[in-house]
Amino acid sequence: MTAFLDSIGYNGWILPVLLGLPVLGALVLFGRALSGTGDAQARMAADRQLALGIFVLEALLSLGLWWSVDPAALAWQAEVQLPWIPQWGVSFHVGLDGIALMLVLLTTIIMPLAVLGGWTSIREKTGWYYGLLLLLTTGMIGVFVSLDLVLFYVMWEVMLVPMYLIIGVWGGQRRLYASLKFFLYTMLGSLLMLVAVIWLGIAAAQGSVPNFSYDAILALSRTSEWSGSLWLFGAFAIAFAVKVPMWPFHTWLPDAHVEAPTAGSVILAAIMLKMGTFGFVRFALPLFPEAAMHPGVRSLMLALAVIGIVYGALVALVQPDFKKLVAYSSVSHLGFVMLGIFAATVESMQGALVVTISHGLSTGALFLLIGMIYERRHTRLVDDFGGIAKVMPVFAVFLTIVALSSIGVPGTNGFIGEFLVLIGSFKTAPFHAVIAATSVIFAAAYLLWAVQRIIYNPLVKPENQALKGMDLNWREIGLLVPLVAGILWIGVYPKPVLEKTEAAAARLVRMVEPAQVTAAEAAR
Repeated sequence: MTAFLDSIGYNGWILPVLLGLPVLGALVLFGRALSGTGDAQARMAADRQLALGIFVLEALLSLGLWWSVDPAALAWQAEVQLPWIPQWGVSFHVGLDGIALMLVLLTTIIMPLAVLGGWTSIREKTGWYYGLLLLLTTGMIGVFVSLDLVLFYVMWEVMLVPMYLIIGVWGGQRRLYASLKFFLYTMLGSLLMLVAVIWLGIAAAQGSVPNFSYDAILALSRTSEWSGSLWLFGAFAIAFAVKVPMWPFHTWLPDAHVEAPTAGSVILAAIMLKMGTFGFVRFALPLFPEAAMHPGVRSLMLALAVIGIVYGALVALVQPDFKKLVAYSSVSHLGFVMLGIFAATVESMQGALVVTISHGLSTGALFLLIGMIYERRHTRLVDDFGGIAKVMPVFAVFLTIVALSSIGVPGTNGFIGEFLVLIGSFKTAPFHAVIAATSVIFAAAYLLWAVQRIIYNPLVKPENQALKGMDLNWREIGLLVPLVAGILWIGVYPKPVLEKTEAAAARLVRMVEPAQVTAAEAAR
């Protein structure tokens, strides 16, 4: 496979194609929406099929990255650099390492499943809806592959507008409030980051031309301490903390999740939240290692991570709305990621990356399942259900498997990541690791209690009895099977994922905690 990919120059064109193909598809869909000609039902079907075809093609094309990218290489993989705005020192510079590789593949795999998840629920303005999903895809992939800070910022904003519109137009009853809150939180953090990006570009200027190259700025950060690095780190950290979201910047998330359509919730949980953690890994820590590892800053970030873990779990425990329960569980799970990042050991960093991927699979599947049952019952209140396993056994099996993976039961993806985070964090932050470990009990409580009330209690409500014969169809089973396969694969045999991310995690830890990597390498 690798030889074939090399023979067609795969690494030279794949990233521009992954970024450009969704834009072309979006333009076609927007054009169709503006023309408004033809039968509405036929146009809706054509819009769905075109969007799904593009997303499936993206996924198939991206799979070659698994073989073509050498995560152990020091150089960027699949790298492309072209002049963009040379007079401002801005270039179209994209590339991958092991961390970005996994997130790009997560994005391209989740997107067609998200489209299938909302296949029957989106019936209005479908051209605009699917076009926005395609633009959103370009923005998300662009964030993960950008190696120019201005390009990164542009992609960061590109993915903001489509999600704002998706929530605001196709969301629930409080969609305008939720979309505005999402937009304002993210935009305010982004503006702070923009100021820091401009400052860095000027500081790394070559003569009179600013230099926004990630490599150039990273090299400069290794040779000299930035003036005002704490402020610069803070500007990036706030933007990323809002997106994670860390406590107390999390309050936009439950509203956005509850009001978003199914695909919007899946994309938010599975991909968009990961942009915040990726931002810390790619930019905040490597560019400002002294500021990030300053005892006061590090203690604050570890404390916020642990508060988020416990707080998210406890608040999820009392949620009457199943979708909001899963939304608060994301705050808890992403707290584990932040704990692993700022514990700064190779094990904790790899664990954070595995939790990132695992959360995308498990929580994405949970939101898909919630959307499926909502289409049948038009309610998300946990107490409105009961005994669903008797009338929808296939749904019950999938919900149980995904819930167990979210809890972190051994043999599922959730266990591997959290175990590595706790083991690695105990070396540098034992107090925080012990507190975080207790949240596993809370996670079991809120999810198992919810699952019990939804599918295992007595089947007494007539509305639930009417679900007999309305179990999951083949489309719904087909889109859940890849997610469950990923859950079990990572849980049983995580070695391939760990191998893809080990070198990048070790390099990152070497930048901020050289002694940790030396000890880990000596142990091996």
